[in-house]
Amino acid sequence: MATYENLLVAKDGAVATVTVNREKALNALNAATLRELRACFGELQADDAVRAVIVTGAGPKAFVAGADIRELKENTPLSAKHIARVGQELFSFIERLGKPVVAAINGFCLGGGLELASACTFRVAAKNAQLGLPEVKLGVIPGYGGTQRLPRLVGIGRAMELILTGESIGADEACRIGLVNHVFEPAELMAKTREIVDKILARGPVAVRFALEVGYRGMDMPLDEGLNAESNLFGLLCTTEDMREGMAAFLEKRPAQFKGK
Repeated sequence: MATYENLLVAKDGAVATVTVNREKALNALNAATLRELRACFGELQADDAVRAVIVTGAGPKAFVAGADIRELKENTPLSAKHIARVGQELFSFIERLGKPVVAAINGFCLGGGLELASACTFRVAAKNAQLGLPEVKLGVIPGYGGTQRLPRLVGIGRAMELILTGESIGADEACRIGLVNHVFEPAELMAKTREIVDKILARGPVAVRFALEVGYRGMDMPLDEGLNAESNLFGLLCTTEDMREGMAAFLEKRPAQFKGK
């Protein structure tokens, strides 16, 4: 893979870990980091050896503490709209990567950081994490998809309270409202995240990919259309070697040896 100025990328087996590496700036997302994230995830999508991605932030304080305010304050209306669209396109790409992307939230997860995490397949957090969309405190609104994804994740009422007050919540409250799936001690966060990812990797690769596809496509469809898409992919999976191996392994009471075919 390419090397990046603001990202660290490590591969361990079928898992890639992407670390936003601007610790002195609390891993804030400047324009260069957005460009690097787009290039990095493009590479990861094309790499068949990578089957899952973990995203986290460098250091003990922050996942991503937001966008880079020094850059944002210089924007004109046109440049602000452009950078918002750049961020939206990036996070939509991550959301539809076709591979599980798990956010391991290790501290402040604010503004653009929460928008990045919200675009991931799901989120886990350290107990010391703080999550929120504080943009209204700066006289703006979330611009990288926060007003759209947060209501879909936690419901319109809870999302609007967070967006309109600009206040942050702790990891336990985020778990209670369904924004994060699990809360771990900071020292255990990455190991526990990897345990969850490894469970996914042990399942049928084609089934995982199809589940991701139909799950996200179904969010934008009427129920009947979503059910039809589900049945089509269910039927297609019944032609795969993985399905035959999975069924045989179950009946023979042994672990399945999936090949992704």
